[in-house]
Amino acid sequence: MTKNKKTPSFLMNVIMIVFAQIAVKLLGFVYRMVITNIDGFGDMGNGYYNFGFQIYTLLLAISSIGIPNAISKLVSERCALDDFKGAMRIFRVALVLFACVGTFFSLVMFFGAQFIAASILDAPPAVHTIRVLSPAILFVSVSSVIRGFFAGQHNMKATNTSQVIEQFLKCVSTILIVLAMVGSAPEYMAAGATLATTISTLLSCIYLFVFYGANRKDIKEKIIKAPEIKLRGNGLKIAKMILWVSVPISLGAIVASLNRIVDIVTVVRGVKIALAGSMSGIELEREAVRLSGILSKTDVLVNLPLALNTAFSTVLVPTVAGALAVKDFETARQKISFSLLISTVVALPCAIGYMVLSGPILHMIYPNASDGALLFSLVAPTVFFSAMSQTIYGSLQGMGKIFVPAISVLCGGIIKVILNLVLIPIPAINIYGAPIGSIACQATAFMISFFVLRKNLPMKLPLGKYFIKPFISAVIMGGCAIFAHNILCGITGNTIAVLGAILFAGLLYFALIGILGVFSREELSAIPIIGKKFKKK
Repeated sequence: MTKNKKTPSFLMNVIMIVFAQIAVKLLGFVYRMVITNIDGFGDMGNGYYNFGFQIYTLLLAISSIGIPNAISKLVSERCALDDFKGAMRIFRVALVLFACVGTFFSLVMFFGAQFIAASILDAPPAVHTIRVLSPAILFVSVSSVIRGFFAGQHNMKATNTSQVIEQFLKCVSTILIVLAMVGSAPEYMAAGATLATTISTLLSCIYLFVFYGANRKDIKEKIIKAPEIKLRGNGLKIAKMILWVSVPISLGAIVASLNRIVDIVTVVRGVKIALAGSMSGIELEREAVRLSGILSKTDVLVNLPLALNTAFSTVLVPTVAGALAVKDFETARQKISFSLLISTVVALPCAIGYMVLSGPILHMIYPNASDGALLFSLVAPTVFFSAMSQTIYGSLQGMGKIFVPAISVLCGGIIKVILNLVLIPIPAINIYGAPIGSIACQATAFMISFFVLRKNLPMKLPLGKYFIKPFISAVIMGGCAIFAHNILCGITGNTIAVLGAILFAGLLYFALIGILGVFSREELSAIPIIGKKFKKK
């Protein structure tokens, strides 16, 4: 297929996804912040909300998480070989296949809700959130195929716009539904919050079909112009090929979701053991749910910076796959190494900033439910390891090493389970054992995947440039952030002090990055918009 001159560049696609992901994460953060502060929801509501949502995430991972990357990889490879007709066959087969898969798992989630809530989660009231979320699996499965099809053509508009629309609708409807349910029990308010997810995924799916219809003319032209390069195999063989790629990609997400389920199960049961000497009965059960809700609340904040990094893992899959399909190893190396550098530069200051300002941030965001400062501070380092792993997983999937992310996450998950089982039941540690396990889990997964990446695609990644200089800058930034916050707190309130400290620290960090020369002129010139200034010099 002839390359479209209007096809966005790698970094332009990254920037488009960055803005979309920032919007998605901010909207998600806004509604979680608002409902957590609504009277009657709080940490208890967060606990029940998280129980249902993690079950949904697990079944979603099994049914559809690997679809966008798998379809984008396969479509990108066919397009690189000028076989757009083959790309269309992959899309059509995938649409039917995953509509069936999504329907099956939606039914499993709905009819198995009672067993899951009572026997697995040890939290029977969570049954409501699980049932309400079940139809969303079908809608996301179908949406993922369409997103992957356009991503494989380096068109990220379908993904970006649909995700922003979905999250905006979810944000507004979640807040309105929970407000309408004030006075109800926390478990019912949590179920109302998850109802908004089902509604928004349905509307997002409808938008994607409309988007596909709007692009049908262009798609038909590409089919007509495409040369006769026949994709081998009938529909069944193509379905097997899709599953062969999507299932291993999904395995990483499945294992990660299982890790979170195990985290919930071990946290709830471990906390009950740890606190059994000081409370019992319904009081003990509610305290276990509350502490789990606090952990969920900190997870929302930890995931926020990863929005900046998700773009690289998303764009790397089709980019690396397309480059390697035509044996362009140098392009693959350049895109991966630059993405790793950006991941480091973004993740390190976020992790250190969270560590030093954990208490003030929680008081600013959750004034009515601000518990968990030490927990937040302990879990903050996972931001760095998660961001680096995200980028490496996208690279490995594009290279065809689709089992490696799953193996990495599984190894990390095993360590996490062991640490949770050992640490959380200890009364002096209890809930604080969870972030310790999370750090060990993410660090293990990162090291394994990084080793495999370096072994299969050797790259020059100088330690000073890729870690030491950004780390020094982030540490100095962290110290100055504390200093700025303490000074501002003596003049104004906590909210302005936190925002002022973050702004000052951010500007200082990027100044230090520039002074230490982390980015070369060539790297800066490659960045759209600001890169033009460096090309002129």
